[in-house]
Amino acid sequence: MSTSSIQHPDTMRAWMYTAASSGLEKSIKLVEDAPLPFHQTLPGDAILVKVHRSSLNPADYKLPELGLLGRAMVSVPATPGMDFAGVVTQVGGAIDSFHVGEQVYGRIAPNKYGTLGEYVCAKVDGCAKVPEGVSLDDASCIGTAGLTAYQCIAPNVKEGDKVFINGGSGGTGTFGIQIAKAIGCYVTASCSGKNAELCRSLGADEIIDYTKENVSEVLKGKGQVYKLVVDNVGSTPPDLHKAADHFLVPGGKFVQIGGQISLSDLKIMSSRMFLPSILGGGKRKYEYVLTKNDHEHLELLGKWVKEGKVKVVIDEVFQYEEVPKAIEKLKTGRTKGKIVIRTST
Repeated sequence: MSTSSIQHPDTMRAWMYTAASSGLEKSIKLVEDAPLPFHQTLPGDAILVKVHRSSLNPADYKLPELGLLGRAMVSVPATPGMDFAGVVTQVGGAIDSFHVGEQVYGRIAPNKYGTLGEYVCAKVDGCAKVPEGVSLDDASCIGTAGLTAYQCIAPNVKEGDKVFINGGSGGTGTFGIQIAKAIGCYVTASCSGKNAELCRSLGADEIIDYTKENVSEVLKGKGQVYKLVVDNVGSTPPDLHKAADHFLVPGGKFVQIGGQISLSDLKIMSSRMFLPSILGGGKRKYEYVLTKNDHEHLELLGKWVKEGKVKVVIDEVFQYEEVPKAIEKLKTGRTKGKIVIRTST
């Protein structure tokens, strides 16, 4: 199949950084003449998408702020961003499932041509067509948070199981509550009191207010009834994995996806991964989940959004010129759901 395309500009606008040690929100700059990603040599198994919306994830700033390690993973100058929704403008020669002009959404792995540029190159496994009736704002939020939540929960539970979600009001947490309910699980979520009503509205059966209660002690008091823990926070409470001996069933699993990049957080994660129970570690199975692009998972999540089984929670929408302000808000760790960037109308 020959490559299909429409005419593209020679350059594009893109938010770019070369170093971010002082904070990505202070270092990122809007470049008016950035090169398009792979425009001349688009891989056969990829599509080029004009980005209309993107949504932010913590990894978008954490990776650039890693310094030398971050630059070893993504060469600079680079554009951050993984999640997108937009319109197909070019199709690789090996693809017959997507066509120029179609609206798509999805996720790319971190690379120097991220979704805070006007065009992005995406592989088929990280894309799906936007279902009729789903807005681009909502579609742009599904990629990383939706896939991560689904891949943490769906393989590990069945209808009737009990799930505890640590951090229920953020991007992945809001998806996680609803995905667990769609599967038929009983959900307990932790959040602050001001976000309790949001989590209940998404389907949480029980709320633990971490600002007023000791999360680990409350859970221990319930006995070994939970099949799965999804930890979107990472370091709070630090004893959560050890405490899970008392509230996870013997065959249950503790899944972590969140956490800060700091010595204290790395120490906690290392303890969860490697410290044997005889030396004070937890007994329950621990897994740190890395999100994988999956076309079928994206399609299912889009279908659930269309059907109303999953509601996309958006904290705030920023215009393209406001990206530093959006990153600054994301870094507070106090957003309800997702932050969306409107790249174009």
